[in-house]
Amino acid sequence: MLGAFANAFRTPDLRKKLLFVLLIVTIFRLGSQVPTPGVHVANVQACLNQLEEGGLYSLINLFSGGALLQLTIFALGIMPYITASIILQLLVVVIPRLEALKKEGQAGQAKITQYTRYLTLGLAVLQATGIVALARNGALLQGCNRDLLHDNGTGTFLVMVVTMTAGTAVIMWLGELITDRGIGNGMSILIFTQVVATFPVSLWSVKTSKGWLTFGIVMVVGLILVAAVIFIEQAQRRIPVQYARRMVGRKMFGGNSTYIPLKVNQAGIIPVIFASSLLYLPAMAVQFNPDSKNPVLDFVGTYLVRGDHPLYMIAYFLLIIFFTYFYVSITFNPVEVADNMKKYGGFIPGIRAGKPTEDYLSYVLSRITFPGALYLGLISLVPLIAFSIVQANQNFPFGGTSILIMVGVALDTVKQIESQLQQRNYEGFLK
Repeated sequence: MLGAFANAFRTPDLRKKLLFVLLIVTIFRLGSQVPTPGVHVANVQACLNQLEEGGLYSLINLFSGGALLQLTIFALGIMPYITASIILQLLVVVIPRLEALKKEGQAGQAKITQYTRYLTLGLAVLQATGIVALARNGALLQGCNRDLLHDNGTGTFLVMVVTMTAGTAVIMWLGELITDRGIGNGMSILIFTQVVATFPVSLWSVKTSKGWLTFGIVMVVGLILVAAVIFIEQAQRRIPVQYARRMVGRKMFGGNSTYIPLKVNQAGIIPVIFASSLLYLPAMAVQFNPDSKNPVLDFVGTYLVRGDHPLYMIAYFLLIIFFTYFYVSITFNPVEVADNMKKYGGFIPGIRAGKPTEDYLSYVLSRITFPGALYLGLISLVPLIAFSIVQANQNFPFGGTSILIMVGVALDTVKQIESQLQQRNYEGFLK
């Protein structure tokens, strides 16, 4: 692997791409440390030192690399873009105009990307407004009595909202630069960067709070989890497809064999984000009404806010299962795949074209989605179970969203580097 990595840097064009990615990542991390104008940096740091991990905004803080609670110019991180992308994917299914754009190929996809950018900026304005408002009234960092802002005036409020929104726009631009001029998907690499940025701190906090023995156990468990995630992420069911020969003019087309790869984790990390976001809603309602005597809010505050409570874990697990099936159903359409195969003369050996092919694909997809959903649910419960058993940091370094992002993005990026190395007859990473 080290030899292949050296070969990658010996290739001039590949070396330029890698160095360009490193430059963008460095700029990105620098922006995540620059405070927004109007923030009282000393008070924010003092509050963070006494803050308990795993609060209401832990997922957003994870995607911002810790920049959210520090109120930096990149405080929103990549979260608005992720949310906008998910919303557009859902709207493509229900809005005929967007579905038509998707079928137009590259031109239609460029239009959808433009809509995603606009929606990202709109969501950034809303999120920045909410975060700054919480910072003004002290609700962002619970239990801290210090003023997080130098001035609570309207002018400072507007400047901070505009700055954070502009930071989100810059993040989108940096991600697109990596995609166009670097290696890998730019947005995925930026997400990977932010998650990895918080990883050493979370890992070291386990050592400082629980000692070397617990630290060693966490490392061993973490390596086992990484191996398991790699195995599942690479696993796929290949459905063979045969294309019949046909004459077009004087030329013969078809007659080749291929396959449809159905991944075990077909939904990726999206169901985890959906489930986490949905569980944040009741927790947020409790936070804004801390003195309420409403029995519903009391129930939510008792059972659905604490991540170490069994009822919370069960709800989280079931939501991930549900959203996995839901997301797979809207992203993979067996009817469309069966129609395209029939249109171009393709068929699955032993299965008739048309409705039988559609039923077969639906059957295989439902069977393979079940272990994928269980895998996502169990991996996401690892930090919650670790917190409840050993009372370790709730931002358990190995598990949940962080390990899925790190392993998934790393595998995808290494594969792209591997493909470019193979084009130059070099030995690649995965050999």
